[in-house]
Amino acid sequence: MSSSPKPVKKVPIHLQSAQNRVYIKNGEIVNHDKNFKADVYIEDGTIKFVGAASDITVPGGVRVIDATGRMILPGGIDPHTRLQSPFGDTVSTDDFYSGTKAAVAGGTTMIIDCVLPKKHESMIEAYDKWRSWADPKVCCDYALHVGVTWWSKSVSEEIGILSRELGVNSFKMYMAYKGLYMLNDPELLDVFERIRSLNCVAMVHAENGDVIDKNVKSLLAEGVSGPEGHELSRQEEVEAEAVNRACMLAHQMKTPLYVTGVTSKSSAELVGRARRSGYCVFGETLASSIGRSMSNVHKSELIYYITSPPIRMSAETPRQLMKSLAYDDLQVTGSDNCTFKKQQKEVGLNNFSKIPNGVNGVEDRMSLVWEKGVHQGLLDPCRFVAVTSTNAAKIFNIYPQKGRIAVGSDADLVIWNPHATRTISKTTDHHASDFNIFEGMSVHGVPEYVLVRGRICVDNGTLRVAEGFGRFIPMLVRPPFVYDIIDGKVKSHEVSSEHHEEHVNGNLAKKYGELGIIIPPQEPIHELLAAGGGGGSNCSSPSLKGAVEGRRDMQESSFSISEELDTSSVRPSIKVRNPPGGKSSGFW
Repeated sequence: MSSSPKPVKKVPIHLQSAQNRVYIKNGEIVNHDKNFKADVYIEDGTIKFVGAASDITVPGGVRVIDATGRMILPGGIDPHTRLQSPFGDTVSTDDFYSGTKAAVAGGTTMIIDCVLPKKHESMIEAYDKWRSWADPKVCCDYALHVGVTWWSKSVSEEIGILSRELGVNSFKMYMAYKGLYMLNDPELLDVFERIRSLNCVAMVHAENGDVIDKNVKSLLAEGVSGPEGHELSRQEEVEAEAVNRACMLAHQMKTPLYVTGVTSKSSAELVGRARRSGYCVFGETLASSIGRSMSNVHKSELIYYITSPPIRMSAETPRQLMKSLAYDDLQVTGSDNCTFKKQQKEVGLNNFSKIPNGVNGVEDRMSLVWEKGVHQGLLDPCRFVAVTSTNAAKIFNIYPQKGRIAVGSDADLVIWNPHATRTISKTTDHHASDFNIFEGMSVHGVPEYVLVRGRICVDNGTLRVAEGFGRFIPMLVRPPFVYDIIDGKVKSHEVSSEHHEEHVNGNLAKKYGELGIIIPPQEPIHELLAAGGGGGSNCSSPSLKGAVEGRRDMQESSFSISEELDTSSVRPSIKVRNPPGGKSSGFW
């Protein structure tokens, strides 16, 4: 994309004559459940018309955009950012202006950030502080999760106030960061129970904090102090154990669970198996983990890629996580955008436990998912919309205001060129940091126009945002997409045709057949831990069953939660025999 002009201060939309009325013609609309040819008319930030050109008389003074050969997508929703986030004695470099500016440049039109109170700090006061940081700066709409970093009667009361009065319906717990944010199992059970009573959504950062704490001390004592110690202290099984435990604890409390930042194949498998066993759980992976591995990062550069859970070393992991998105073991992609400059990262050069955790991703997330998913043949465009926008909107109860192109929805949309390419680089991105972890990567899929509530913020590749134009979006309690599962209204064997169409995202079953994708049946999660019967899933989409080949994939992870895992069945896999455009040696 071209470099952006100086940012515009907030200007009332009614003074921007061509900005409040836009007509987009000749494009292909892609929602999560179907795609079709139609024109779109926008006025005052809202979609007023979707249909054939013959059915509308376009008024004068309207900005007309010809989208021939382009797709019209719902704007991306990034449900996991950490902008202007304190980390020890420093603060992440992307604040709510530069972070949302970068988001818009990449086709994301709404973010959900996370308020992180200090231990013993009032959640309400922390929430007010985040609002004071964000409201004057955001270039697109935003909402807030709130972290539960300690537990008491006052915290329980404040969760009630936040959910009833302040537009927060999701609360995040940390199973890591011992002594700082970590909650133990009894506290997690109490928080889950409280969240369920308020019809909210529980979120977890899933890593075993006790194991990490022990490993960090042991590694430092043994003289392993460089950045390579980070992943050694929190290997794949440390994440997977916590994912499994979180699923079980939430299920016992009948609380819907959202697992943030899944970075390993084993953890993605556990989320999928929990869903098929009837657990109401949703999984999110990150742009950093699907966009790259650490396999080709030079040792001297490792420090700049540190985040938690870590970007994994195996070159196979990005592909495996994308497959988990394809067959609905995972439902959402976020970025966990939390950028630091090199000098900030280098504070931990001789003690990996001091390295600020976080990388970029909010700008490149959409293009990375397109490149690794759609362009490589694992996702169709409808599923792309689901995992980058619609599923997050549904889980956090802002759908169909967000995440859909329909009459009455906010005019957050992207005119997407699926054939164009761009090369990711620090010299052209819009982050405040001084490096980009995807440097030099070429990706297909470019947002040529981006509209935020009807305002054209990317205009044929030129970015021009308005600081403070974004607004806070309250997220109401009891999202139907989540609580219909909890209430037993939606079951896999009783899914209506409408639900079926939505879950398979644009006839994905047919698409899988065309691509030769085989999805084997998998045992329920409790069979991994002890011998037991199966169970239908209330959370998973209708199963897409195929043949199980008799040979094990030798590239599968050797990690297991129990001895039974390695003998009970073949690991799940997707095999793509004929990806569009032929086979590629780079990805396959």
